[in-house]
Amino acid sequence: MAFDWDDLRFFLAVARAGTLTLAASRLKTDHATVSRRITGLETALKARLFERRPQGTTLTEAGTRLLASAETIETAAVSAQNTIGDANLALSGVVRIAAPDGFGTLFLSARLAQLNALYPDLTIQLVSIPRAVSVSKREADIAVVINPPEEGRLRVKRLTNYVLHFYASAAYLAQHGKPDSLEALKSHRLITYVPDLLFSAELNFMPDLFSPAYRRFECASALGQLEAVKAGAGIGILHDYTASADARLIKLLPEHSFSRAYWIVTHADSQDLLRIRTIVDFITEEVKAARARF
Repeated sequence: MAFDWDDLRFFLAVARAGTLTLAASRLKTDHATVSRRITGLETALKARLFERRPQGTTLTEAGTRLLASAETIETAAVSAQNTIGDANLALSGVVRIAAPDGFGTLFLSARLAQLNALYPDLTIQLVSIPRAVSVSKREADIAVVINPPEEGRLRVKRLTNYVLHFYASAAYLAQHGKPDSLEALKSHRLITYVPDLLFSAELNFMPDLFSPAYRRFECASALGQLEAVKAGAGIGILHDYTASADARLIKLLPEHSFSRAYWIVTHADSQDLLRIRTIVDFITEEVKAARARF
């Protein structure tokens, strides 16, 4: 029994949305239609593609295998559309971007709003979470990461290097004094990550900062640490691209800096999709334009 090629569109929507209801909303149809099309595809292929649970759907092994083929077909279809017509006029679909909370919230969010104004039919999902997200497992279409992945059919490109320094608020320094050395930090409260929640060793800037020798306020997110330092809770290691322009914050021990890098990751099967390529190019250009801040 041959299947309807259009069923792949419904399959991809469910795979990306995680629920039939959300997929139906994105496809501008109803839950029953999506369910019927998925059931028809499963019947034609003689394979169960999704595990359906009250909290949503997950791909089965067969579904995971089909996903790669379906996205290859989607890529070819979009490529044909781009060749024949001006696809920019109808750029649409859903793109999920995962990024560290500092970069995602403090740099990327406002800029992506500008892109959405250009393409109102494009749905951008910015997932700013303090954990690693897998593009290989389709948890995101695009990921900005600190540690570039070494496995999987991925396209990985360095986005930018960035620098961090020690910062404190003027009010905190007025009350507690200004440290003039790393040793002097021991008399201050430090704002750090929660050690057992570090999703990357790259975030452990100075291992001894986590030792009992220091008083600490631990926060799992970079955004939370920034706000804690602004509030005068202590001294933190903050991104220069957000902290250096804030008049409420003072850079300390400028000779002690921490250099890291952001990488942008896409899946090999979807990197040529117009909506993916458009967003990757946009992020790359925005970072390039702000290079001096990093």
